[in-house]
Amino acid sequence: MRLRRVARASVNTPRLIAAAAREVRRADPLGTMVASVYQIIGATAALGVVAAGKLTFDALLQPEQAALGITPSLLLLALATALSGSVGPLQTQQHRLLGERVSQRVWDRVLDTTARADLVTYESSGFATSLERIQQNALTRPFAVTTSLLGLTGGLLGVVTLSAVLIGVEPLLVPILLAAGLPAVLLSRWASRTEFTFAHRLTPLARRRNYLRQLLTQRPYAAELRAFDSTGRLREKHEELNRDVNAGLRKQVRHRQLIAALTTLGVAAALTGALLAIVALVRQGRIGLAEAGAAAIAVRLLSGQLSTLFTAIGGLFESAPFLADLERFVASVPPAEARGRKRALTEGVALCDVTFRYPGQERPAVDGVDIRIGAGEVVALVGENGSGKTTLAKIAAGLYAPDTGSRRWDGAVVPAADVRASVTVIFQDFVRYQLTLRDNIVISDEYHDESDVEDAAKRAGLLAATRELPDGLDTMLGRDLDEGVDLSGGQWQRVALARALYRDTGLVVLDEPAASLDPRAEYELFADVRAMLGGRAALLISHRFSSTRLADRIYVLDGGRVVECGTHDELMSRAGQYAELYTLQSAAYR
Repeated sequence: MRLRRVARASVNTPRLIAAAAREVRRADPLGTMVASVYQIIGATAALGVVAAGKLTFDALLQPEQAALGITPSLLLLALATALSGSVGPLQTQQHRLLGERVSQRVWDRVLDTTARADLVTYESSGFATSLERIQQNALTRPFAVTTSLLGLTGGLLGVVTLSAVLIGVEPLLVPILLAAGLPAVLLSRWASRTEFTFAHRLTPLARRRNYLRQLLTQRPYAAELRAFDSTGRLREKHEELNRDVNAGLRKQVRHRQLIAALTTLGVAAALTGALLAIVALVRQGRIGLAEAGAAAIAVRLLSGQLSTLFTAIGGLFESAPFLADLERFVASVPPAEARGRKRALTEGVALCDVTFRYPGQERPAVDGVDIRIGAGEVVALVGENGSGKTTLAKIAAGLYAPDTGSRRWDGAVVPAADVRASVTVIFQDFVRYQLTLRDNIVISDEYHDESDVEDAAKRAGLLAATRELPDGLDTMLGRDLDEGVDLSGGQWQRVALARALYRDTGLVVLDEPAASLDPRAEYELFADVRAMLGGRAALLISHRFSSTRLADRIYVLDGGRVVECGTHDELMSRAGQYAELYTLQSAAYR
């Protein structure tokens, strides 16, 4: 019931149709005009077939009164029929081109929406489900509306012209054919509601099935699935979802088949009634055989134009709820912030009494935290899993807005966009871009020059690996999209580090930057961490205390709160939680 209310509520069909038509026109003005011309030609060609048919019947049945002889009449009929039949393939190919342009424009709208969504919104399951539903259903609707509008235009034009022909023969024939219109329109509205409800119900199943398909087909998961021999169990889950999808689809297909059958029966009944009426008129002597033949052709063509018209109206009704869903999705995210301004860091960054709670969670992930990162300092966050380290780092980087408290840059509260522009972040689950090595590095900032790229690679300890690659910095990495070169986990870690060092900001957030490095590589990386950072401040998150002990200041988090703060030596002397964790870890090496 709730889904039906959603399908009916807040759907201003005329406004949505007009908006979709504008989108198509803006996507390809010339292509839209060409498609419209084809539609008009197709509609008017039907009138030519009727006129040529009338001339042919006159030449056959009443040659002494015919305007043209049989041969010219047949040539005109053949020409009109060929023109009417050739427009269809031209329309199909033009729609193919126009559809791609419209798809690109609508995708741009969706990508703009996802880009301006803040991280909390983007990570929510509701946003992800809406995005999946939009991708599965709404992206093609603006073009479907345009196709329907073009069909509506051509259908109306054809109906008007052919109706005029029939009115000249016998006015009674027109209302008989038009009588099928009202049931078809009502059935189309019913179809649109059932289709939108079905799409809402199918989206969660489709998301789970797509995830299983990724697990079963993508390379990053192949090794573990074979190690655990788990492909069979995942296939079973995939088959269960297939059965659920098939059950829902069968039910929806039965609904649509019933609607199509009722519509077809209505049109067929009207066509039969019109043809029987022509026979009756001939028997009564009200029309001659030539007029009857032309009327029969007009009735058949008018029936086809009515079918096109009803299909177009049905397409408009069906697309309207999905367009409304697309508009709601786009409107759900606030307008994009102004581009952030990169700021120098002269004093430092401070989080003052910061609290942050994830949506739907009762306990804060960060609760009343105060930390300070001075310019040029290396500050470490340590604590057990779930203590709030990564959440706090995201707040410091401007990715999350604190619920309470403040984030200060050089003593002032500045826009989050400015903070993001002034901070570099490497997360533990950094992205391995299937691009060239150079692109992997420079993607973090605007391209400067070759020396900056090489300097970042050198400071990240990546130059030795670069020399071994077939095309150096221009080597394509990864094997998912191209036959590129795959790197080891530690080499990928250094690529991510080079990406961070290339971006010239006053603060660098390093979330487990040595997680994939062997002990020797970790030692080399942190032996002179300040030289590597080039004087920039750093917020370091690591479970390896051999890395954090080099920090100027260490904050120990537990349950979202700072429980200890100081240098390594100070914290060890207090014999608190840090000392306990450090002792436990170091004992494993003794």
